[in-house]
Amino acid sequence: MVIDPGMMTTVQDRGRMGYRAFGMPVSGVMDRYAFIMANILAGNGNNAAVLEMTMHGGRFSFSQEAYIAVCGADMQGRLNSAKIKNWSGFYVPADSELAFDAAVTGCRTYLAFHGGINVPEIMRSRSTYLRAQIGGHDGRALKAGDKVEIGPVERLPSASIELSDKYVPVYANDLRLRVMLGPQDNHFTDAGILTFLNSRYTVSVRNDRMGYLLEGAVIAHKSGPDIVSDALCPGAVQVPGNGMPIIMAADCQTTGGYAKIATVIGPDLSKLAQAKLGDTIRFVVCNDQEAVAALIAETKYYEQASRELRRSTDVID
Repeated sequence: MVIDPGMMTTVQDRGRMGYRAFGMPVSGVMDRYAFIMANILAGNGNNAAVLEMTMHGGRFSFSQEAYIAVCGADMQGRLNSAKIKNWSGFYVPADSELAFDAAVTGCRTYLAFHGGINVPEIMRSRSTYLRAQIGGHDGRALKAGDKVEIGPVERLPSASIELSDKYVPVYANDLRLRVMLGPQDNHFTDAGILTFLNSRYTVSVRNDRMGYLLEGAVIAHKSGPDIVSDALCPGAVQVPGNGMPIIMAADCQTTGGYAKIATVIGPDLSKLAQAKLGDTIRFVVCNDQEAVAALIAETKYYEQASRELRRSTDVID
């Protein structure tokens, strides 16, 4: 049961794939990497629904035993007042209490349960899309008194496991995000593109699951910011008339009418998801081959981590 939901805690999975043509955003987790690693540690498939906590975690009581995993921002988690280790999976006895505080590094923490979270699928996803009030737990963030039902399981794991340090990202306050220029980089002056690539931008107070508005050097358009509205996706970098870049995130709308100077590659969106007010961002150009290589490397990390964790639990058993 939810005793205290924290700042904003929602049920999320990978999101609603295949519905943007009908105006439905993908939604889903902001940090794909921490989400998948949490599910690996919890012994789930890669798309089991989890709780995504933002900036300040919640407090939860368990009426039955469970096995859980925690990954992402360090929210100083405690199980029955004893400190827990981030990026790990562990057994929780019945009648326990799990509590989190403010994030000391990063921004978002993922709490996975062995068996996933049992909420109805809407458009093949359990993710919460807050603006439309669909999915997750009644289409909203959790509140005190809510009961989160864990999916059925045959047998709970019992051994505590943790990721090797090589799989644990360091959440810095100065990020470098790889981008591919376009699709409307021709709407910007050469000087504007150089400004975009050579400047350090700051995460403003206007950041959420829909997008990150950055502040910094003005990016010059050739003849205004407007285009005929076309498709938007998470990672797209729009530049409106004020010249400040906006990076689209998981809940972004499906179309937009501002020129897009670049797109952040998928593997680096997890870095963005852990950025918070005041953090700084630089953009680095990469090509198609480098973007594909980054995605392959991310996928291999999941496979390697899974193999290593299976070997460690085999030794324990």
